[in-house]
Amino acid sequence: MEDDKQNANPTILNPSDLPSRHREAVAKKREDGGTGLFDDLIPAYNYLNDPFEQSYSSSDSDDGSVEDIDEQEIYDLISSISDPEHPLSLGSLAVVNLPDIFIQPPQSPHSSISTVLVEITPTITHCSLATVIGLGVRVRLEQALPPRFRIDVRIKKGTHSTDEAVNKQLGDKERVAAALENGTLMGVIRKMLVTCE
Repeated sequence: MEDDKQNANPTILNPSDLPSRHREAVAKKREDGGTGLFDDLIPAYNYLNDPFEQSYSSSDSDDGSVEDIDEQEIYDLISSISDPEHPLSLGSLAVVNLPDIFIQPPQSPHSSISTVLVEITPTITHCSLATVIGLGVRVRLEQALPPRFRIDVRIKKGTHSTDEAVNKQLGDKERVAAALENGTLMGVIRKMLVTCE
């Protein structure tokens, strides 16, 4: 860990410059000067139709419809994770980046399982905590996403001196399960996830 702390100048992005759907929703302005912060609390009526008519649209949750999840939503879930060594988020350190998140559709027409692939970029090529960061991202996504998603977290090729070995660890279900049973390691991951919304 001491070697990692010698990197006193990692790239740090301003949080206001990070892509976020949350900020866009809060920052939108209306013509009347309001922010629209409470718009979701006020029912929207289309008065061309009878407001008292019962509507059974395809967006009802009882019909089994599936909410679409995109790369921006995945980024919003993981960008606020704290780095285990720096008092900054993985998004601010550019460890996670929107262009490095991919949602792959089911590989078979008989399957409903999609894959979320996240490629992380350590701040330095010999980061000793790259595996811990990968586990933190995996845990966050497994907690937040519905079970129809398979999670695949990898070190971006060429960004770490041992990227193949770390990727092998992160891709091995038994090793991941064993790591998550380690109380000390889970304490570090819980601390990383405290900053998540």
